Amino acid sequence: MPIDPHQLLTVAREEAELGKTEGGVPIGAALFDRTGRLLGRGHNRRVQDDDPSLHAETVAFRNAGRRPHYRDTIMVTTLSPCWYCSGLVRQFGIPHVVIGESTTFTGGHDWLSDHGVRIDLLDDPACTTLMTNFIRQHPDLWFEDIGQPSTSDAE
Repeated sequence: MPIDPHQLLTVAREEAELGKTEGGVPIGAALFDRTGRLLGRGHNRRVQDDDPSLHAETVAFRNAGRRPHYRDTIMVTTLSPCWYCSGLVRQFGIPHVVIGESTTFTGGHDWLSDHGVRIDLLDDPACTTLMTNFIRQHPDLWFEDIGQPSTSDAE
């Protein structure tokens, strides 16, 4: 029976909501094997841990633990992966990425697709609403997270 990517996204959305309640950037991710077994999950922890490298995808990846290879995995994320997280997918040969939305931010998923990674872009309204509200409420934190100057940094 084929895996429903919307069901996989549920885990990543739960993580995003958890990050929001902790005062962080509400992006969640999870790593599954191709049968749908959860290997690791996580959410963006940049604010909570004062560590700019703790993006949702990297936290989920770390929580999955060491494997001999990642050719049988699926990375699920609530938001189009940034270049840093796209690099992680390529570096470790993750063949499939499920993305909740790319309306609020379009990262490297086209590049991943161009390099043979299967991309399922779900255009999930809950993911879009979560990020739209966060960006409106915390623009400086958002711009810091994506590595771009905020509008308040302009002179």
